[in-house]
Order: sequence, then C-alpha cells, then structure tokens
Amino acid sequence: MLLMPKRVKYRKAQRGRRKGAAQRGNTLSFGEYGLQVLENGWLENKQIEAARVAIARSVQQGKVFIRAFPDKPVTKKPAETRMGKGKGAVEFWVAVVKRGKILFEVEGMPEALAKESMRLAASKISLRTRFISRKGTQA
Repeated sequence: MLLMPKRVKYRKAQRGRRKGAAQRGNTLSFGEYGLQVLENGWLENKQIEAARVAIARSVQQGKVFIRAFPDKPVTKKPAETRMGKGKGAVEFWVAVVKRGKILFEVEGMPEALAKESMRLAASKISLRTRFISRKGTQA
C-alpha cells in the first residue's frame, strides 16, 4: 500500500527549493539504528514503500519506524501536450527530505542484521545515505 495523505488543503503544490539541512528529524528518536540521508531531494512514495518492504523482508523480529511521509503532490502533463491549458494532474506524492534527516529506524535486532537491512533499503532510495546507531558508530 503506497503512502499518501487522506486529504490535503491544496490539491496541487509548487515545486519549491531543495536546499539546507534538516532542522528536525535528524537524531534517532525511536530505534537503536537508523538510515540517514546525506543529500537533499524528493523521496517518492514508491521508493519509501520499496525500502520498507526490503527492511521487513530482511528482519523477522524487531520493529521498523518510518520517519518520512510523502505529503507533497507532484503534477505532470500528458506526453505530447501543447503548452497552456493549466497545470497537469497529480501523478505521485513525494516527501521532501533534507540532508541529515533520518528516514528509517529499527530496534530489537543485532547491529549486523540492522546494517544489512538498511543497506537493502538504501539501494531502493535515489539519494546517498549512511547507517547510524545510538552508540555513535557510522559506516
């Protein structure tokens, strides 16, 4: 099931700017290990779901926390359409992530298993990431 908001105040949003570092959500809050993004960008709802499935498949025990939610609509006009006639229809939803933001957290498993599950999740995401832990070790 893909993530998207139940309802939004405005149906279509402007693209905005992707710069700066995350002021919130940049420390581990729920789990022992996490996946931190190292560059600014958009995470599509399909990417978040693919990463979640990858983590869930690799870990049988433990708990997974998703810290990014796609709440920005991205519109697109159909191919071979002339200019004008308004803004296109909503195609997909994205989460705007800034460098330092923690995307996923896990707890209740050994570090080796957590590191492997985060590696699998990172392969589904189009941004550079790193594995972090509460102990302060980074890989």
